[in-house]
Amino acid sequence: QVQLVESGGGLVQAGASLRLSCAVSGRTSVHYSMGWFRQAPGKEREFVSAITWSTGSATYTASVKGRFTISRDSAKNTVYLSMNSLKPEDTAVYYCASIWGPPRTQSANWGYWGQGTQVTVSS
Repeated sequence: QVQLVESGGGLVQAGASLRLSCAVSGRTSVHYSMGWFRQAPGKEREFVSAITWSTGSATYTASVKGRFTISRDSAKNTVYLSMNSLKPEDTAVYYCASIWGPPRTQSANWGYWGQGTQVTVSS
């Protein structure tokens, strides 16, 4: 079992920054990849970003590329999502997730999920 706990969400104005954290515990391994997804009201959960734990290789969805940065701290077993130049369309519940092996963009492939943290960006 892997436990994931997100934190760092909040209400900010457009153009502001936030950093989300995901604390990872349980049966962790360097063979996992970690990801961030988001879900806005009335919309499906969508892939945001992912990082391979062993190599630090990162991927992003096109709408956040250049604004968001995913990183991990192996000593703290924590994954971060730094979000800059936030836009109202970034408003969603953000979920941390883990998957054995390389990351996938389809949420159904991810085995473990956190409870989510709300990010609201006002215009």
